Amino acid sequence: MNKLLTVSPSPHVHTNDTTQKIMYRVVYAMLPVLVWSVFVFGLDALRVTLIAVVATLAFEYLIQKYLIKIKPTITDGSALITGILLSFNVPSNLPWWIIVIGALAAVGIGKLSFGGLGANIFNPALVGRVFLLISFPVQMTSWPVNTQSGVDAVTAATPLGVIKESILNGVPISDIIGKLPSPVDMLIGNIGGSLGEISAILIIIGGLYMLWKKVITWHIPVAVIGTVAVIASIFWLINPEVYINPVYHLLTGGLMLGAVFMATDMVTSPMTPKGQIIFGVGIGVITISIRLFGSYPEGISFAILIMNAFTPLINNYVKPKRFGGKQ
Repeated sequence: MNKLLTVSPSPHVHTNDTTQKIMYRVVYAMLPVLVWSVFVFGLDALRVTLIAVVATLAFEYLIQKYLIKIKPTITDGSALITGILLSFNVPSNLPWWIIVIGALAAVGIGKLSFGGLGANIFNPALVGRVFLLISFPVQMTSWPVNTQSGVDAVTAATPLGVIKESILNGVPISDIIGKLPSPVDMLIGNIGGSLGEISAILIIIGGLYMLWKKVITWHIPVAVIGTVAVIASIFWLINPEVYINPVYHLLTGGLMLGAVFMATDMVTSPMTPKGQIIFGVGIGVITISIRLFGSYPEGISFAILIMNAFTPLINNYVKPKRFGGKQ
């Protein structure tokens, strides 16, 4: 009787990781991007980030305490990430009250209306971003000029915006290629745009850190970036006067930011490696379709939210067989 096997309830695998530890690892991965955005856009970048973070934390606390009437969870780090990601998705000259509205949409609609962390279907920061883009399109697409010495009062179009406008006006790519930033500028971050999308190399470094810490896996980022690269290359080879070099699709706009920091959200993405690849490919296809054929120059935010909605179906389709079940 002393040798009886005792089976306890799950979970059977234990780790020292907690939700708070995982969340703060994501925050650490985003810090280089935040520092660079402050260097490029000046104190306005810090202003936007602080407002977004304080607003998301405040709304999460107030809604949980006084509306839902549960213990506030603002210390778990999830609201902090939402605030930083929201700031990464807006221009540095955005008025403070619009940022606050975006924070309310992100936390109130995108997260807590579904029950909070772990129950939300859509990425909260992207809910806030798209809500602002639809509600305040002019303010959300007025980009400060990148001077690397602060925010200039003059605004300019992003590289993707220039490309889209030229294509719609029938201007061949060869006539505008000289006006676009070089691949080195795009990689380093010497371009305009939202706070968190201007330096591809720092986003990649943050992604490698999260891979090292096993916060994310490679499946979603590689699937998203690889899909966009393949489709963009095909169209570029077919007609380089109408479709831009795929390097521009990879290094400009929010593709890297979305693929590394937002599509990989463990709550709103599939659980299995196969499901994550399907998820990433879907995001890539939708993103490049909007960029090439849609009216918006950017499509990563819409693509991630659309595929978020398909996550339960993907999980159901690729769920692993139960131990001992029929294969």
